[in-house]
Amino acid sequence: MDSFRTTPPTVRVRRRVASSRLAPVAALPVRLTQVARHDARVLRLSARWLVASREHTNLTYDLTELNLDQLAWFVASAAGLPIARARGYLRELEQDDDLRRHVDHRTAASTRRGIADRKVRYGRRLGWYALARALRPGHVVETGTDKGLGSCVLAAALLRNGAGQLTTIDTNPQAGYLVTGRYREVTDLRIGSSLAVLPQLTTPVDMFLHDSDHAPEYERAELRAVAERLAAGAIVMSDNADVTDELARWAEATGRRFLYFAERPADHWFPGGGIGIAVD
Repeated sequence: MDSFRTTPPTVRVRRRVASSRLAPVAALPVRLTQVARHDARVLRLSARWLVASREHTNLTYDLTELNLDQLAWFVASAAGLPIARARGYLRELEQDDDLRRHVDHRTAASTRRGIADRKVRYGRRLGWYALARALRPGHVVETGTDKGLGSCVLAAALLRNGAGQLTTIDTNPQAGYLVTGRYREVTDLRIGSSLAVLPQLTTPVDMFLHDSDHAPEYERAELRAVAERLAAGAIVMSDNADVTDELARWAEATGRRFLYFAERPADHWFPGGGIGIAVD
């Protein structure tokens, strides 16, 4: 049977238009509808966030269910774990009621509570926790403490491991107000420039996280500063790998593998950041 005769007339017209000079004009209404739907969703989420949230930096949010499973696979690949164990570490942090209560209470008591949300949402920090649980580092170094949510997450992993110390560095004297109680017991909070503090470290670094000044040249300088302090088999992470290739370049230059996880926040206007890691 002649397929042309069995094709609906409307389909034949669309195909002719698609191959004609009118194609760009004919497609414009469809393209406008797609953009309008996307922008309307972003505007709706933005308006909700402006009313419900107090944050202005280091935004917090949950991840989509699909993205959580992608994160589990990322951790499993980076740490050489069975996927079930990687998923278990993510659940472990989500179900840590003691940490949630601690962050909630410390936020409420802080003088900076006007620019911080009490609801605890970890985002990609779940991956930091899972990697720290899986790799059991003896010494973790984090640059860029801010409120200390990431510091508490890392400290919680070390406490669950039963061993390990966290050094976290920030230039702001008010940084780290969440890091108190049992979480402070395994944390050394240093106030000062990371480029000044890193060369002073005497304990080899098993896990390093760059989360301070996100200028490419500063990240590059931090990687140079910490390189001689890294223990054999250390993992190096960057919270800046979604916008620069500094860690990827460093990994290639030092013979390491580079992996990247892209965040997908759930019901949030922010498109997400990511985790870059360099591993042997």
